[in-house]
Amino acid sequence: MGGEILQVGNLKGQKNFVPLPYRRVSYQPYAGAMTAAAIEDHLMAREVYRRTDVVILHNAAHELAVAAVQRAESDDLFSRVDAVEVLGLPADCTFIHAPDTDPANRSALATLAREHGVGPQQTAVVQGAFDHINLIHRPDPLPVRVVEVAPPEPPKLYKIAQHVLSYADLPPIRLELERIDLRQLCGQVRPEAYLVPCRSGGLDDLGAPVFFLDERPAERRNWTLIGCERSLQFHRHYYGDEPPRVEMCPRKLAPPSDRPTLLKCCLLEFGIEQEGNTVTVPWGADLPMVEQALRLLSGSAGHG
Repeated sequence: MGGEILQVGNLKGQKNFVPLPYRRVSYQPYAGAMTAAAIEDHLMAREVYRRTDVVILHNAAHELAVAAVQRAESDDLFSRVDAVEVLGLPADCTFIHAPDTDPANRSALATLAREHGVGPQQTAVVQGAFDHINLIHRPDPLPVRVVEVAPPEPPKLYKIAQHVLSYADLPPIRLELERIDLRQLCGQVRPEAYLVPCRSGGLDDLGAPVFFLDERPAERRNWTLIGCERSLQFHRHYYGDEPPRVEMCPRKLAPPSDRPTLLKCCLLEFGIEQEGNTVTVPWGADLPMVEQALRLLSGSAGHG
């Protein structure tokens, strides 16, 4: 928001309010009564720095209150306060010391608030990396389920999405992993041998010989393919036939849900696809692709 004047009056009911950049937040000692009226009087009688939009008051009893301030229009270094909106009083404010949390990351703040029991009507004040302080008011991150196969551990798409949320300028998102266990899929059949798409830790001891499709075994065996449609296409090309197969494509196996869903599919090679509240990325999706998918799921395409 830079030098824009914050308009107060309806922030208290706003979900996932995170002041960014967090230099907009001022953390100040306070000795007065922790009531909305007293805080309003206190701040209306003061001036604030020209970049301050939110004031966190703390007292000797370690109580916190959070208020948004509307500054007077001015080019001066300090401005008078024209209006105050109290967002949270001590009963609804929680202080969290988390030196490994980026105070500029909305999803990290929302996750931290959830881990500390901060409810969707409350406010978390976070002292994060480099001792910088920020807050998230009414944390209510968007749950996004990630349907993914494992091994590897952790599941690749889930890990990539976690990494994207560590840096991308997105609304608060909470990832929910729905893990498809490849070993359980393999256990559905008892073949003479297994053929799996590639080497992946945890699939080398299945109670029968294991072969790897990407290595193109020279001899066609009496195996069952654990794979998707693309693997079946490879098998047809290599051996000219179709073996018994157990489906492993997350796109095929994901149970229906009305929740935003991220998954992957081998039949996609370059782009991503959205169908309702589900976004599918290629099996080898990179960070920008997954970030684009999360933007679509959060309804923030073009944000940031």
